[in-house]
Amino acid sequence: MKKNRQARLEMTPLMDVMFLVLVFFIYCIFDMAVHRGLKVELPNAEGVHEKGERIVITVKADNTIQLNGLDLAKDEVIARVKELNAVKMKFPVLISGDRKASLGVGIELLSELKAAGVERTTFQVSGKR
Repeated sequence: MKKNRQARLEMTPLMDVMFLVLVFFIYCIFDMAVHRGLKVELPNAEGVHEKGERIVITVKADNTIQLNGLDLAKDEVIARVKELNAVKMKFPVLISGDRKASLGVGIELLSELKAAGVERTTFQVSGKR
């Protein structure tokens, strides 16, 4: 005598596919993360695209300095970045300077960061010529 078997829906392949879709969307979200900072007019030049976590120092048009959105003096910015490097959080430092900001402020920041042992420091540019 034949047993009448009912159809079964196997959930394991469906769960695998849903997990892969979830992972795909998580990676997409991380890749689409926008630079969180002030709107500044960046100088036109070609540059390398930095991905991942980074420390952003913004030099506004009136030459005031911000570290990841917080208004700080130049000495405080250098001290905080140096502290992060001391605890092995060696994120790249990105100096984002407004086109109208003084060049000297950016050069001084770069020089003092290099003197403090921060090697991965670069200027952010618009990427257009």
